[in-house]
Amino acid sequence: MRGRQGSAAVDERYTQWKSLVPVLYDWFANHNLVWPSLSCRWGPQLEQATYKNRQRLYLSEQTDGSVPNTLVVANCEVVKPRVAAAEHIAEFNEEARSPFIKKFKTIIHPGEVNRIRELPQNSKIVATHTDSPDVLIWDVETQPNRHAVLGAAESRPDLVLTGHRENAEFALSMCPTEPFVLSGGKDKLVVLWSIQDHISTLASSDAADAPKEEEKEKEKVSDSPKIAARGVFEGHEDTVEDVQFCPSSAQEFCSVGDDSCLIFWDARVGTSPVVKVEKAHNADLHCVDWNPHDVNYVLTGSADNSVRMFDRRNLTNGGVGSPVNKFEGHKSAVLCVQWAPHKASVFGSAAEDGFLNIWDYERVGKKKEGSRMPNSPPGLFFQHAGHRDKVVDFHWNASDPWTIVSVSDDGESTGGGGTLQLWRMSDLIYRPEEEVVAELEKFKAHLATCGPKP
Repeated sequence: MRGRQGSAAVDERYTQWKSLVPVLYDWFANHNLVWPSLSCRWGPQLEQATYKNRQRLYLSEQTDGSVPNTLVVANCEVVKPRVAAAEHIAEFNEEARSPFIKKFKTIIHPGEVNRIRELPQNSKIVATHTDSPDVLIWDVETQPNRHAVLGAAESRPDLVLTGHRENAEFALSMCPTEPFVLSGGKDKLVVLWSIQDHISTLASSDAADAPKEEEKEKEKVSDSPKIAARGVFEGHEDTVEDVQFCPSSAQEFCSVGDDSCLIFWDARVGTSPVVKVEKAHNADLHCVDWNPHDVNYVLTGSADNSVRMFDRRNLTNGGVGSPVNKFEGHKSAVLCVQWAPHKASVFGSAAEDGFLNIWDYERVGKKKEGSRMPNSPPGLFFQHAGHRDKVVDFHWNASDPWTIVSVSDDGESTGGGGTLQLWRMSDLIYRPEEEVVAELEKFKAHLATCGPKP
């Protein structure tokens, strides 16, 4: 727990941030959670309307055991750009649930949900990691809605993926090109599965064919169909913390771990590393992401508080990791990195310092005069400071550019279970300067014509 001095500094920082919300954000929603969530993911967009779109949101509830752990499917209203009024954005209550988020379905999860990943080919299919060696696959549309009360039977996963020898808690990835799943664990292994054959039956099975709720309640996790691994990859010397598929290939992927290594694999050539970057950072690696627009670039985040960008054509120098860029703006361990789906050079990083930073590597090395953040580290152009403790996960919205969901474990400081935030920075922040200046000039001219006539 933080000392009194630390929490006073956090409160001051938060108050200052809150006063700037109407200026910094195009849209902002704060949702106080009953229980902490370790993962948050956007699901499919359900409908589009004039001022807002409805979209699925996947969360988890990590409870204290008085009620079961759950996987939550929520419906979320995403307000469109330039719709929300500034005074409306500023009026939120930290202690309240947001009217933009409504629980749609609760799945009683066997153990706590450490990570959620949706299948790109069919985002109603999600994988979850818990404190066990198995990966669980859920069809969230056909799963019955359950009432999470003490003693309630666990929901039955649609598939169980086996192959780890020890717990696999965090490293989890779904392939963009085929229904493949990748996982890493405490057994230092990276494991690959194909859910090809099962996924077609899952997604096409009509709700009418699905077992009735009472029948499903009687079935246990052990009754779920199991799938054995397609490949088990050995090369790490410590826990594998994160894995990621190459965006253009189901056979190529990378992984990072507590051995400070970044490893590239290719299932077509065997189960040993293709390239092993020995000292990618000076500490444990927590996260990795592969650029969907340019497959040469990979990001890593570490307990050394930094994010590094590697070019896979030139990874090492004398056996030591040789990043093309280092991004140093966090004050504690980086927990999550993700490239923006809509702009090749932009990415976000979330850390234990409570900040979610937005970077653009094309801004590195550019002149700082007149910059909107003159004292910031190279490449940093926006800092989301709405969370008051570690930001454990975030996810860019692929259907709604520049929109992010982020979740923090700040129950101690807020008196709740954690905080979920939906937000989109003002477009005046990321658009080219000349465009913004031209728009403001036009606005100025328009204001002049609105004034009283002489």
